[in-house]
Amino acid sequence: MALVEETKRITAQLEYSDEDVNIGVQEFIRQMNEGLQEDGTSLSQIPTYVTGVPNGTEKGLYLAVDLGGTNFRVCSIHLNGDTTFNLTYSKVAIPKQLMVAKQAGDLFGFLAKQIELFLKTHHGEQFDAHIRRRQTVSTPEGYRDEQIFRLGFTFSFPVQQVGINKGTLIRWTKGFDIPDALGKDVCALLQQEIDLLRLPVKVAALVNDTVGTLMARSYTSPGKTSTLLGAIFGTGTNGAYVEKLTNIQKPVDGEYDKSTGEMVINTEWGSFDNQLNVLPNTPYDKELDEKSVNPGVQMFEKRVSGMFLGEIVRLVIVDLLKNPEISLFRDVNSSSNDWKSTTTIGPTSGLFKQWGLDSSIMSIAAADNTPDYSTLRQELEKELQIYSASLEDAQVFKIVANAVGRRAARLSAVPVGAIVLQSGKLKESAEDPVDIGVDGSLVEHYPFFRDMIYEALAAIEGIGPEGAKRIRIGIAKDGSGVGAALIALVAAQMEKKSVVDYLSAVKNDVVQKLAGALPGSGESTTVV
Repeated sequence: MALVEETKRITAQLEYSDEDVNIGVQEFIRQMNEGLQEDGTSLSQIPTYVTGVPNGTEKGLYLAVDLGGTNFRVCSIHLNGDTTFNLTYSKVAIPKQLMVAKQAGDLFGFLAKQIELFLKTHHGEQFDAHIRRRQTVSTPEGYRDEQIFRLGFTFSFPVQQVGINKGTLIRWTKGFDIPDALGKDVCALLQQEIDLLRLPVKVAALVNDTVGTLMARSYTSPGKTSTLLGAIFGTGTNGAYVEKLTNIQKPVDGEYDKSTGEMVINTEWGSFDNQLNVLPNTPYDKELDEKSVNPGVQMFEKRVSGMFLGEIVRLVIVDLLKNPEISLFRDVNSSSNDWKSTTTIGPTSGLFKQWGLDSSIMSIAAADNTPDYSTLRQELEKELQIYSASLEDAQVFKIVANAVGRRAARLSAVPVGAIVLQSGKLKESAEDPVDIGVDGSLVEHYPFFRDMIYEALAAIEGIGPEGAKRIRIGIAKDGSGVGAALIALVAAQMEKKSVVDYLSAVKNDVVQKLAGALPGSGESTTVV
């Protein structure tokens, strides 16, 4: 059993102890507050201008669009007011020539056309009624406020947000390259094309999908408790949470509703501790980072997200393969293999290629508790061309995959625990749950990932086993659809409030002028 013993010795480097978790939490809180003081820190702590979260009683029909890559999705979401909703959507591929168009209007005009087709197809009666009204009303805009569809725009490219529906494009990624759009407000670009088609639609909110996850969970979560945090643990990782306005010390330009005393903050926690003050840094982490396309950044994400976990497993396995003292995936002869064969690795196996081991096989390894690991061994053959792997080979692969997955889960507890402590929610009440919405392949499909997060949360000072029981982690699906619609709703509420405030101010101004101009006995006056 020298092979198994050597594997356990190597994977001991991947252990993330209770003490490590607590050190990580304190550093995360420090970097959180640093990011609330100024820009340019590890945790960006980006203000989102969203100053309220839903409670499940909201009603109405809203639109959401999602430009996240090569596809464009248009949705309508009917909120029923009882934490449930009905969703209708269509999806279309972005033509390749539009991804590199000369003019921004070419791409955004195409997006507006898809919105028009969606409205005609799925909301034809309302759309026709809007068109009839458009031709009869006399206001300059053509529509009364209540006749407009509010739209949430999920735009998954780097933007500098300066309002709930304002954000300038910093750069394109994912194969897009339209220089004409750089530095321009993407909401205004879409609204301009919508207006050219005379559609009854207002781009009400610019949406980050992590913020959408928070909103979607807050609407659908059981009970009266609003959601504190929306988090993604999937191909990438990020979190958005509700912060007190008094804690945001750096300037927040633009208009937003201050009456709630809160704002949703997009942490961009994938870049937590890029300096490596406290994050674990094994030889495998170092090699992955050095050979990545962005060395030195997204250091937390490189230890937690599904995009990178399979590569860490691969690097450990390759290290074991290089050791002449042990026999991983090789047999002296068929008698040393319980399948009475000899193990071979195909020459084009993903084991020998960077990113060649997909993280999904880790879930299969974690779930296979059969005596001979038959499911895992079949998967090793199918995905990695490892033929006739022995029982011991499979056991070693499972040990390595479990060590990498467990470390990722315990690291995931660090930002969750830090944000719970920062919020003070556990002290505000002795009974109310602290609600957290999560999305992503790891929390959905990796066996016991959430259980391992809870285990680490229970070890955090200030939370403990009793506090961990009050932290309610629930799946929140479709942040870019339902969540975006809910942010559009919040934006519409903010709009109405600002109109009411404006009218109230006008009324007070008129009253003051009248009061100041009232004539004394026997006098006459003119009010201007």
